[in-house]
Amino acid sequence: MDTNKKGSQSMSVLKEFREFAVKGNVVDMAVGIIIGVAFGKIVSSFVADVVMPPLGLLVGGVDFSDLAVTLKAAEEGAEAVTLKYGVFIQSVFDFIIVAFAVFIAVKAINSMKRKEEAAPAAPPPPSKEEALLAEIRDLLKKQG
Repeated sequence: MDTNKKGSQSMSVLKEFREFAVKGNVVDMAVGIIIGVAFGKIVSSFVADVVMPPLGLLVGGVDFSDLAVTLKAAEEGAEAVTLKYGVFIQSVFDFIIVAFAVFIAVKAINSMKRKEEAAPAAPPPPSKEEALLAEIRDLLKKQG
């Protein structure tokens, strides 16, 4: 009986997991994460390949990721200790551009939602009684 009870518990857990995994929220979240990762790659490429070269040219051809201060020179058997502030600057620029892109996307979505809400809804079609009354009114106007 113990083995049967264990088998039924594991089947119950599998059933619960399957219900959890196929819920709409979990699938939506997975799609969002996948798209977010792809978007992150696009933004990283945009920053590294489009924004940073002209910016580096403006500041004298300096590549920010190469900027560093050597705190302790390399010695026999030990690497140099460096403070890589250029990598930090690069990360800050990446963040600012990602935040700006998300801001623009959210602003565009909100603008579309506002336009949908502001669009006047078509008036409901008149009821049968109203249509009949309108017909009677029109006939009376023609006669009178």
